[in-house]
This record gives sequence, C-alpha cells and structure tokens, in this order.
Amino acid sequence: MFNKLVPYETAFMILEAYIHYYHQFKRVTKRAKIRFENRDWLGLQEDMRERSVLYRRIVNETTSEVRDFLSKTTADEENPQFWIEVKQNFFDEIRNFNTRNIAETFYNSIFRHSNQGLSANPETMFVHSTGTYREFKSVYPIYHTFDFTNDVETTVRRIISLYPFDAPYENLERDIQFITKTLEAKLNALHVHWKYTKVEILKSVFYRNKAAYIIGRLYIHDSFIPFVLPLLHHKSGIFFDTLLLDQNHVSSIFSYHRSYFLVDVDIVSETVDFLKPIFPTKRMGEIYNSIGFEKHGKTVFYRDFQRHLIRSDDMFTIAPGIKGMVMVVFHLPSYNMVFKMIRDEFAPPKKVTEEIVKEKYRLVSQHDRVGRMTDSHVFEHLVFDQRRFDDELIEELEKLVPSKISCDGNLLKISHVFVEKYMTPLNIYLQNASEEDARVVIDGYGKAIKELASVNIFPGDLLLKNFGVTRLQRVVFYDYDEIGFLTDYNFRRIPEPKNEYEEFSAEPYYHVGPDDIFPEEFQRFLFPNNHTKRIFNELHSDLYDIDFWKNTQQKIENGELIDVFPYDEKFRFSNES
Repeated sequence: MFNKLVPYETAFMILEAYIHYYHQFKRVTKRAKIRFENRDWLGLQEDMRERSVLYRRIVNETTSEVRDFLSKTTADEENPQFWIEVKQNFFDEIRNFNTRNIAETFYNSIFRHSNQGLSANPETMFVHSTGTYREFKSVYPIYHTFDFTNDVETTVRRIISLYPFDAPYENLERDIQFITKTLEAKLNALHVHWKYTKVEILKSVFYRNKAAYIIGRLYIHDSFIPFVLPLLHHKSGIFFDTLLLDQNHVSSIFSYHRSYFLVDVDIVSETVDFLKPIFPTKRMGEIYNSIGFEKHGKTVFYRDFQRHLIRSDDMFTIAPGIKGMVMVVFHLPSYNMVFKMIRDEFAPPKKVTEEIVKEKYRLVSQHDRVGRMTDSHVFEHLVFDQRRFDDELIEELEKLVPSKISCDGNLLKISHVFVEKYMTPLNIYLQNASEEDARVVIDGYGKAIKELASVNIFPGDLLLKNFGVTRLQRVVFYDYDEIGFLTDYNFRRIPEPKNEYEEFSAEPYYHVGPDDIFPEEFQRFLFPNNHTKRIFNELHSDLYDIDFWKNTQQKIENGELIDVFPYDEKFRFSNES
C-alpha cells in the first residue's frame, strides 16, 4: 500500500461503516410497518431496542477495525495532521451525500473513540456543519400536497387512499366522517374557508409502540398548523383514533420524554425542515432525536449550545432544587438545559456505584420512556470557559467531583456529564402553584407513576423532588439512580402487629427484604403538606394498595402491552361514538 493513501483508506473504511450503519438503520425501521400490520407489538418494541444500540455497536466495531488497520501501517495516528487528512478525504467522499450531516456525526464518533480523552477540535472533527441544513432538496417531494378543491371529505378520502396497509380497516367510513367533522370544526373556529386551505402530508408513516402516525401540516394564512392522524390496530382492524390539530398536543407526541419513532425517511434534514414549523419551540436537535437520529441530535445540540455561549454572558450556577446525594447539577440560566455530574462519593444511605448509575441511564435510553422519563445526552471531555462559572459552583465541583474536572488556564474540562432539558422540580413548582395548577400536576404525578409501571419501571425513589414539570405542565421523572424493573419488586402489605409492643415500636416489627415495597407507606413520606396529600388521595389513592401493583406486574408477566396514549384521551374519536 502507498503510505500517502493511508488517510484515504482510513476515511473509506469509516465511510463503508457509515453506509452499513445507515442500511441497518433503514432495515430495522422498514420492519415497523409490517409489525404494525401484524399487531406484533413485542417485535416492534424489540426493533426499537435493537436500533437504540445499533449506532454504538457499529461505532465500536469500526473503531477496532480502524485501529487494527492503522497498526499495520506506518501512519502516525497520534499526529493531528494525519486525522486532518483523513477528515478531508472523508469530506470529499460525502460532499454530495443527501445524509451528509449524519455521516459527519458518524465520523466524529469514530474519531472520538479512536482518540479518547481529546476534546472537540474543528481541525480533526466536524465540529461545525459544513453546509446549511437545507442544502439537499429532493427531486421528488417527500410529502404529498392537497388542495381542498371540492370539499373537506373528498380531500380526506384522497389523503387516506395514499396510505394503504396490508390489514383491514375496522370501519373506514366511520373514521372518514370523524376526521372530516373534526377538521371542519377547526377551520370554522379559525374562520377559514376550506377553499383557502392546503394540507401537506409526509409520505413516511411514523411508528412507535402500538400506533402509527400520519404526520402533516395545514397551510393557512402563511402559517402552519399540525395535522396528525394516529392509527391503532385492534383485533377488529385498523382505525383512526383521532385527528390532532393543536400545536401543544402534537408537541407532546414528539417530546424529549418519549421514545424515538421508527420512520423510514428519505432525506433526513428535509424531514426535519418539514417538521420544524409545527414545533416552533423545539430545537432542531430534539427533532432529529425524535426520528431516531439521536447522535446527530446531540451534534446539533452541541453546535446550538456553542452559538448560545457566544451570544450570552450569564454565569453557570448550581441548579435550583434540593441537592441530590448522587448528582451535582448546574445550569446556565439563559439556556433551558441542565448538566448533571456523578459525585465521586455517595453519602449513606445510597449504595449505588458510578457504573450502576451510568447503567441506569443506559437502561432509560433503550427503554420505552412512555412520556414520563426525560431524554439525556452523555458528553465526555466537554470544555468550558471557567470564567463563566460562579465561585459557588466551582467550589461545589472541586469538593464533590474533583476526579472529573481539570483546569488549563481559563479552560475547565469535564470528563463526563449528562445533559438534559431543564424542568421545574415538582416540589418547587408546588410552592407557588395555584389551586388549579397544583391539581393538574399532582394528577400528572400520579399518572406518571402509573404509566411508568405500565412499561415495567418502578422509580425507586418517588419523592416529589425527583420529578419535574415541563412547559406544558407534564410531570416527568428524571432521577434514575434507584430505578428498576417493576417485576423485580415484592409489593407487600404491612402485617398487623401481634401486640402493643409491636404496634408502638420505632423500628419495623416485621422482616423487610431489599426488594420489598409497602405502598401504604407512600402517603407518609411523599407529600410535604396535607393539601397536596388530599388532592393525591382523591385522584390516585389506588397507588397505596398492593392490588394495583400486583395486577400491573401480572399483566407485564403475561406479555401484555398496556395502552398509554401520548395525547389526551378525551380527543379520541371513541368518545364521540
């Protein structure tokens, strides 16, 4: 081999691996339609898990192959100039790729795994995008466009006709009437005649858990309104469950606290561009995450964060809330994300290790988050300007995570950190909440516990401080160090005391195993005041009884996937039947 071609050969090895990854990604995704048609819900969930580990598996395999290859050459892989040449060769090959941005992220992953301990370097990595997000436009549009030329019902029929399934509908005529009625009511409420409306629908169908989604947008008065049709498949056939036309309802479906969709997209960046106008509050990275390209979503987040740092001048501070025994949490007030670092040592009674905590986060990333567990990105060797950190935070880091920080002049390097969307801790939210808002979030807290249980997750620590409230008042769990599978726990009733001594004993008079849970004790320690306790007791007192927990365990052990809807059930067409 010519030594001068080693950078090219290295670049092409990475490119071949990327093409293999993208093929496998598409292969898993394309199975979703077949799973939906066959009501193979467990298979669909298995596909979601397979895809969640696909990227890391192929990156690890490729890194080993690249290292093995370079060990047999005279290349000086520790010399930055070598990787500058590899990067340039890689860019020359992907210059006209319609997934160039995803390929750049894949290259970055290989470089970081091959050169562990290095921070982001724009010379050797694609730290900055090499083009705009809109550089690729499909020759054939990725969406259908419909004008309401005759009436609303005719257009609804045309839309549905373009999404065939190899399974019968339960009652298509009924559903067409529901969709037509809902759309006409929305247009009337907006004082818009259907003749002046256009609808654009993505050709790709989105799949997650037991549902399929036809995703589109109404174009009215130079603005976009979501148009989302969820489909379900019961034994009696496929049916349209509702039509969602409200931005907040649709935003929740694509939220960072839900699992990623399986969707066979053509040009990824163009799909993101299509979705962005109907999610104006979401960053581009969140949308990439939602359609399964979470590693590129992380890249886009990092770029956005770096731009924000340049435009802002506020200081990083300790995040609001009760300090945890496992994590140090800080934030930049002008940026709605939090940074969480695992403490070097845990105070009693915590018995977890750092590796266990990391494993819990990996579990959540691969599990059905059912809209109740927040997404997170993991960063290693992240570099900050130390002058942006206030003194109290610096003191906290030096005291609690000294092994994970190092300083070089004004640079502060953090070796490992989780980054998550900021939410108001539930206990803090309740301090100033109105009666109505308190009722909404306490109800959401109970629903969060139940919905987590439905996907075989028990939070372990149910304290209010471990749950957050989102912009849309959704209650989400974010403290994972004690999380476990529901079916691993033993839910028990407290036995009756045998005598007065046992009844008034300060210590438990009965044996308590490490996995024993006594639900009737929850109300003693969960609520800071009787007011919140009263609301919870009114709405979710069934959580104090072991019957709820044992019945849910039984359903899971029987292989049943419990229905949890990512939108308010009051909008379901079945409520109008």
